[in-house]
Amino acid sequence: MTEKEKMLNGEPYNSRDPELLKQYHKARAILKAYNNLDSTELQERSNLLKSLFEKMGNAVWVEAPFFCDYGEHISIGENTFINANCIFIDDNKINIGANGLIGPHVQIYTAEHPLKASERIIKSEEGTHYLTSTKPVKIGRNVWIGGNSVIFPGVTIGDNVTIGAGSIVTKDIPDNVLAFGNPCKVQKQL
Repeated sequence: MTEKEKMLNGEPYNSRDPELLKQYHKARAILKAYNNLDSTELQERSNLLKSLFEKMGNAVWVEAPFFCDYGEHISIGENTFINANCIFIDDNKINIGANGLIGPHVQIYTAEHPLKASERIIKSEEGTHYLTSTKPVKIGRNVWIGGNSVIFPGVTIGDNVTIGAGSIVTKDIPDNVLAFGNPCKVQKQL
C-alpha cells in the first residue's frame, strides 16, 4: 500500500513520501499563482481552482489568500463562499456542501498526530519524520461557519447549521442548529 493510500485510509503514513511531496509542490504552485492573481481575473481564478480541487460547483468564490496541502481532496458545492486566509489541511477528504459561507481565517484539519512524542517522532536512516493519520471532514448544505473557527479531523457538520465565530469544533454537529464555543456545543435548534 502506498503512503497516499494509507493517508486516505486513515492509517499512519509518512507525509514526506516522494509521491505526496510531488502533489504538495503542485498545489503550492497553483496556490502561488492563485493568491497573486488580480481579483478581476475571474476566469483564470476559476480555472486555477478547478485544477486544484477534486470537485467545484458553479459560482464558488474563494477569497485570496487561500491555503491547503494538496487541494485534490477538496470538494466544494455550488454557491459557496470561502473568505480570506482560510487553511484547509486536506490530507483526507474535505467535502463542503452547496450554499456554504466559510468565514475568514477558518481552519479545517483532517490530519492528526499521536499525543505522545515517543509515538509521534519517528527516526530512521532517512531522517526524522512525524507519524500522521487522517480523518475526513464533511460540512453539509447551507452551513455558515463564522470566522476564526477550527474544524477538527473526523467532524461532520449537518445541513442548515450556523457555527459561531471562534468556535473549536471537535465533535459532530447535527442538522438545523446554532452551535458555538470552545469546545463547540449546540446552543439551540434553528
